[in-house]
Amino acid sequence: MFSVLSYGRLVARAVIGGLSQTDSRDYSLVTASCGFGKDFRKGILKKGMCYGDDACFIARHKSADVLGVADGVGGWRDYGVDPSQFSGTLMKTCERLVKEGRFVPSNPVGVLTSSYYELLQNKVPLLGSSTACIVVLDRQSHRLHTANLGDSGFLVVREGEVVHRSDEQQHYFNTPFQLSIAPPEAEGAVLSDSPDAADSSSFDVELGDIILTATDGLFDNMPDYMILQELKKLKNTNYESIQQTARSIAEQAHVLAYDPNYMSPFAQFACDNGLNVRGGKPDDITVLLSIVAEYTD
Repeated sequence: MFSVLSYGRLVARAVIGGLSQTDSRDYSLVTASCGFGKDFRKGILKKGMCYGDDACFIARHKSADVLGVADGVGGWRDYGVDPSQFSGTLMKTCERLVKEGRFVPSNPVGVLTSSYYELLQNKVPLLGSSTACIVVLDRQSHRLHTANLGDSGFLVVREGEVVHRSDEQQHYFNTPFQLSIAPPEAEGAVLSDSPDAADSSSFDVELGDIILTATDGLFDNMPDYMILQELKKLKNTNYESIQQTARSIAEQAHVLAYDPNYMSPFAQFACDNGLNVRGGKPDDITVLLSIVAEYTD
């Protein structure tokens, strides 16, 4: 049993190949999502688009399509704090800000910053930490604007090749950059990064480009070549095909995460850091799979 949420038009037209800069059509994203919580061998979706301690959102405004993923830091559970509350609230706040039009498409860091500071201003502190990745498609300019803090991230695939990808941000092995809110007595002792530390990028996209946004549960268990193999199965730009491919990618990563003999990207990274590790990395997995399509009302 898996859980899939989707967003986007059921019918979308897209073409492969470049377009001239005079293309006046608006673009949009057709997006499907799938995920698994690591504590469940079956895919289970918590209320509010949360898979385990992961969270995500998909939102539209008149000028842009916006989506994001966040990965709550599980270590807070040792102190009686539910890590999913921080990541889930962060993403819900981003979604609300977008729907209210309180954002600038070219500044995804601004969305993340506004959301984070709303959490800081809560009368009752919401303790926790989370990585975050925000992706914004400006419909008219055909530009994708991104902000990534930590080890979640995105890939942009065109004609079977990765043409853009996010850079992972780590303080040291298995310790990604993260937004945090700590109790007053622990401030300074808890790792916390500013939203401004997020890695930002902006670039043009084309009709038919595939955008995969995911938490580290995917990237720690599936190298690029495996992801590209799955994306080759995406033959149509309709919603059902995107949904099926998102599910296939998430399921494969979930299986590999529990394979003790598999040399996962995480295990390889651990070995590169002097640790003797083998196998997949059991973790929450969230996948948002999008195709750039011509906008239709």
